Amino acid sequence: MSNSFPLLQVKDLKTHFFTSDGTVPAVDGISFDIREGETLAIVGESGCGKSVTALSIMRLIATPGKIINGEIVFAGQDLVQLPESAMYSIRGAQISMIFQEPMTSLNPVFTIGDQIAEALMIHQGLNKEAALQRTIELLARVHIPEAEKRARSYPHELSGGMRQRVMIAMALACTPSLLIADEATTALDVTIQAQILELLKELKQSLGLAIALITHDLGVVAEMAQRVVVMYVGKIVEEADVQTLFKSPKHPYTQALLSSIPTLQTSHDQRLNVIKGNVPNLYRPLPAGCRFAPRCPLVFEKCLQADPPLFSAGNGQSARCWLYEPGNNFAPRAAS
Repeated sequence: MSNSFPLLQVKDLKTHFFTSDGTVPAVDGISFDIREGETLAIVGESGCGKSVTALSIMRLIATPGKIINGEIVFAGQDLVQLPESAMYSIRGAQISMIFQEPMTSLNPVFTIGDQIAEALMIHQGLNKEAALQRTIELLARVHIPEAEKRARSYPHELSGGMRQRVMIAMALACTPSLLIADEATTALDVTIQAQILELLKELKQSLGLAIALITHDLGVVAEMAQRVVVMYVGKIVEEADVQTLFKSPKHPYTQALLSSIPTLQTSHDQRLNVIKGNVPNLYRPLPAGCRFAPRCPLVFEKCLQADPPLFSAGNGQSARCWLYEPGNNFAPRAAS
């Protein structure tokens, strides 16, 4: 992993959705960075804001959503301030994204080859013949057999794993420096998932990619990432390097996530740990204090009164929890 300056810096990003039922703070003031050549995992339950974060970086937030605050600095440029014409030249060329379900991302009426070639013709100025030749090379690179034949196939003629490999080939067509993988293996069976993850690791190593890995699967995080950002209800609640996070999670939410993972020692009749309660409804007013307080086993009075900032928790970790406030002398109590 490179130790150079961050390739991407997200600073106090807020992306809200303005609906007839009220304002939804899907992403509510998050900050993180991704360094060149590293994999940063963004994890959390469904609805925590992971995918909205990815779409915000790509400037693909559709109405009624809007980025209302913050900076997304990529290679020295604030993407939030760029005109759409400039973003058009960045998407697919410098920042690419792999979506969760390739069948909804691929156009069913065009061949695989034509869809990948289009990006090469737009961003690299290749003629159609050169773009199709490059497409075949890309399909071979992501280990699709009979690449020339597959380039003439339509999406419905390929398996789910093959379609995901096509999406990876398309994302890498213009050799971007940042790849965003949004739940890229969730819809695949475990064997194909392992193959796709191995392919991503291989391509990262050979191309020097930085990867933003968006997932709810902590097994994928352990396999792929160097650093982890944990999100809950639109906010980052913990950040750490991957080894530290798994060895010593600090935020009660992260602890609960990790404790809910079955292990090889878990018997078939043993009940798994669950996080009690429900994720807050973003259409309703959020708790005045910590957003995890209603579900937290360590909640105390201050948690109900004020939302904590991110505090340093040692070992390069940070946690959005009043337990880590400097000089804290609050006595935790079990939630009632």
